[in-house]
Amino acid sequence: MRVVSHRKLKEFYGQRGREEAKPALERWYQIAENARWRSFTDIKKDFSSVDSVGNQRYVFNIKGNDYRLVVVTKFLMGYVFIRFVGTHSEYDKIDVKTI
Repeated sequence: MRVVSHRKLKEFYGQRGREEAKPALERWYQIAENARWRSFTDIKKDFSSVDSVGNQRYVFNIKGNDYRLVVVTKFLMGYVFIRFVGTHSEYDKIDVKTI
């Protein structure tokens, strides 16, 4: 898959107090970049705790569920678009189906 954009992950874990998220986010990125997902089932094989929330959006628990990552996945195109990365409290403030 082609992940757009790695920069969002770097900006997130580059912030003071969020450095601990780097290994988990980079691991997610490497797995996603090397994946050939064709369906939600394929994502589940790599990330068992991923949730489908509708509207092509998927929520990943990052670093033992300390953080949330929301992506839009276009299976036919082979693209994953990062829409949100943040803490649980930040996640609770967004509309995950439209972000």
